[in-house]
Amino acid sequence: MKEMTRIARWPSAEVVWCTLVLLVFSGIQPAATHAAEKFQHLVNCDLHNGSCTQQLDGTDVRLEVTPRPVKAMTDLLFKVTLIGEQPSLKSDPFIDLGMPGMNMGPNRVLLKASGPSSYEGQGVIVRCKSGRKIWQATVTLPDKGAVRFVFHVVY
Repeated sequence: MKEMTRIARWPSAEVVWCTLVLLVFSGIQPAATHAAEKFQHLVNCDLHNGSCTQQLDGTDVRLEVTPRPVKAMTDLLFKVTLIGEQPSLKSDPFIDLGMPGMNMGPNRVLLKASGPSSYEGQGVIVRCKSGRKIWQATVTLPDKGAVRFVFHVVY
C-alpha cells in the first residue's frame, strides 16, 4: 500500500519523459502554424489562376508565371508586361524572389525584352526547409521603383 501511495505522489520517469515530449512537440506545432499564418495577410496575388497587376507611378506592372500551378523546384517562365505610362528604363527590369520576413539569399530572375513593353526570364523558386509556402516576387524597374507580388507556391 505504501508503494502505491508513493507512485500516486511521484510520477515515474516514463510519465515525466512522456509529458516532456508532449509539451515540446505541442509547443512546436502551434508555432509552425502561426508562422505559416503570419504572412497570410500579405498575399496579394493568385498566380495559380493567371496574372496579377500592381501600380507603380502611373504604370501597371503585370506579372505572369507559367507553368501553372506555380511549383517550387520547377523551371518557371516569368513575364512582366508594362501597361500605361511607359517609363524610360536605362536597363531591363528584374525580379528578386524571396519569402516575406525571411532572408533567403539572392535569387534574381534577369528579364530580357520579349516585345513592346514586355520582358521575360527563367527562374526557380526553391523549396523552403521551414515548409512555408508564401513567396514574394519583387519586380524592379530601374530608376522607377519596385512592386511586390506575394503569392502561394505549391510544393
